[in-house]
Amino acid sequence: MLDFQQLEPQTPNHQTQNIEIEHLNTQLYQNFANKFCIEDVLNRKIVSFQANKLKPIYRWYKYKEAFSASLVEYLLDKYIIESGEILDPFAGSGTTLFAASNIGLNADGIELLSIGKEIINTRLILEQEFTADDFTKILYWSKNCPWEKSKTKQTIQEIKITTGAYPQETLNEIQKYIGAYQDENCRIKQVLQFALLCVLEAISYTRKDGQYLRWDYRSSRQQGNIPFNKGKILSFKQAISLKITEILADIQIGSQQGELFPSKTKQGGIRLFTGSSLDIMPQLPNSYYDVILTSPPYCNRYDYTRTYALELALLGVGQEEIVNLRQQMLSCTVENRPKDLLAINSQWSNAILATDQQKLLQAILQYLEEQKLQKQLNNNGIPRMVKGYFYEMACIIYECYRVMKPQGLMFMINDNVRYAGVSISVDMILSNIAEYLGFKVENILVLPNTKGNSSQQMGIHGRDALRKCVYVWRKV
Repeated sequence: MLDFQQLEPQTPNHQTQNIEIEHLNTQLYQNFANKFCIEDVLNRKIVSFQANKLKPIYRWYKYKEAFSASLVEYLLDKYIIESGEILDPFAGSGTTLFAASNIGLNADGIELLSIGKEIINTRLILEQEFTADDFTKILYWSKNCPWEKSKTKQTIQEIKITTGAYPQETLNEIQKYIGAYQDENCRIKQVLQFALLCVLEAISYTRKDGQYLRWDYRSSRQQGNIPFNKGKILSFKQAISLKITEILADIQIGSQQGELFPSKTKQGGIRLFTGSSLDIMPQLPNSYYDVILTSPPYCNRYDYTRTYALELALLGVGQEEIVNLRQQMLSCTVENRPKDLLAINSQWSNAILATDQQKLLQAILQYLEEQKLQKQLNNNGIPRMVKGYFYEMACIIYECYRVMKPQGLMFMINDNVRYAGVSISVDMILSNIAEYLGFKVENILVLPNTKGNSSQQMGIHGRDALRKCVYVWRKV
């Protein structure tokens, strides 16, 4: 277990030491030292998708960037939040929305990627619209595999990074399956398509790996010098039948009682806004939400348009739209171009000023630019990405403060990162910006186990433990 001394900035290797950054980091740490709190309950399993893997309903789609429903339940219980309005500006697969709704909060979410919207909307259909006859029909699909006899095929869209993703036999089965469910009603069609989305990785030559898709050695698209073996690739019939059976099993109890999801006295409403948080949040009303609970994309170069490319392509997202989505997302990849934030919302000048005046961040940005000039970065887009990330996050924080009620609480899950040998204290930088914009930092809840930086970073600069935290801010 960590002690509080381990929360202090680690001394970097003398070859990469930046005295000014370390000094500013230490100063900022001293400002927040009494806010850090090691929370033994918050292990990596609960602050990730892992705790959802065996949880009915949440386990259907493995949205690997999600946090668990148990985390939402824990935070709302710890801070005694039992009713009101909650917002998740980066809704992902909807964990905050459904977990909060189940205890009585009305939950709003914002999501840009169509895979997240598909997961949330399918679950809402199952909860609110599905009938006993629909359930019986899905059971028929599970037992009889009607697509196998179908003579209708529907070609699925491919984009550059998904071409050749499936064995030919599997591709044929997918096309027959899609062709067969076109004759079903919209609710059944939605659930069958969702089941297909859930198994795409398992039946493909690919595996999600943060910044990109890894390709199995059996495909025609090997990547890297070392052949990758993802292990057993499930047949289409096996994968889809197992998934439909899993979905049926999770809703079976409710069905036996006459409704798929027995109503709860505390059930709250759910609304989903589709698009970028930077575009949608300025449209939300002032002082409306009691709670915000979210996990934005991390500043870690993970490109969701690549890792979820199979799903996006199946949902009809074409090559040009993929590129546009990548630019609409919060800047967290090296391909993100700078956004004209004041053109999006002229009210964000104070957020930009807060970021301009954040001394530690500015020193880090200057250091990264110098490393770029000296050709020491493995990608020249890193300084632009880091800068864009913090300026855009400052605007999101500004909007969060504006839409919250006085004394409302905001929870944010995020990771610290490291580039060019310098650890970036995302937790303290964002908390400092939040203070400037009016929030009071109540706690920075720290996971008891830190994570290491990337193997490439460790090979060049040595290991530096990085904090993973849940920030707790209050609007005052």
